[in-house]
Amino acid sequence: MISRRKFILSGAAGVSAISLSGRIHASALKKTGKGAPSKPVVISTWNFGVAANQAAWEILKNSGRALDAVEAGVRVPEGDLKNTTVGKGGYPDRDGHVTLDACIMDDKGNYGSVVFLQNIVNAISVARRVMEETPHVMLAGKGAEKFAVSQGFKKENLLTERSKKAWEEWKIKSEYKPVINIENHDTIGMLAMDQSGNLAGGCTTSGLAYKMHGRVGDSPIIGSGLFVDNEVGAATATGVGEEVLKTVGSFLIVELMRQGRTPQQACEEAIKRIMKKQLERKDFQVGYIAVNKKGETGAYSIHQGFSYTIYQNGEHKNVKPGFYFKD
Repeated sequence: MISRRKFILSGAAGVSAISLSGRIHASALKKTGKGAPSKPVVISTWNFGVAANQAAWEILKNSGRALDAVEAGVRVPEGDLKNTTVGKGGYPDRDGHVTLDACIMDDKGNYGSVVFLQNIVNAISVARRVMEETPHVMLAGKGAEKFAVSQGFKKENLLTERSKKAWEEWKIKSEYKPVINIENHDTIGMLAMDQSGNLAGGCTTSGLAYKMHGRVGDSPIIGSGLFVDNEVGAATATGVGEEVLKTVGSFLIVELMRQGRTPQQACEEAIKRIMKKQLERKDFQVGYIAVNKKGETGAYSIHQGFSYTIYQNGEHKNVKPGFYFKD
């Protein structure tokens, strides 16, 4: 059995990582010398973070803002019709409606969010407009859609033929059973630090597949799906949002880092907080990623199978972090 320490990306012996070519290899980031954590850095959830990070890096490498990088990065999976978890092509709720949740937060503590948004592809960009163009931090449903249209966003049907077919097949039995680690009901969360050392984050999702109509998870909720404090660090979540909401997980991770925990230690503690309230329940997944002001990163999940993607120190790779259940 590989020990937990071997999964730590920063501040410990090393990590077990999956390279972009799919080859498993060991890598270590030392805190001194050439391998020291550096800025800029961008980190995002799951394998679809590879393309998202690339778009974000194009901005960061040219001394762009972390906020701009995050928006550009997560727009990639939002527009990917093969991605059934985010944006257009996302799996619908049990009534056949694709509803989107997203939020974005900058280095000054500003925050924008949309919940239960329909007919608009790039929910992350609408969330940023809410942050920058309104006196509010959150808009919902028809109000969010109306605002998006007023800002020049085009309405379109988000239910693709592929997702519609999957929904129709699901209706035969109508069993609501989210599958652990299958990227058909998850989120992309992204955190970035730019050359100036400023942080930003974004989180966007189409939510759990075949959820009840009107369901909103953790992704658009400040402190749960995402939290950024430019003095300390940032964190974001993926998985079953109901469990993240119960512990305000991303805020918890940032506060733990404020108290001196490393990003890795903070992510691990946040997962433990969830499991303390769930005893030995094993039928759901939650994963966290985090970054602090030093550029150190961390990640942890309930079950094996979660992955995140990081671009830092000239390396772009997908990484399998440690996890709570070892059996």
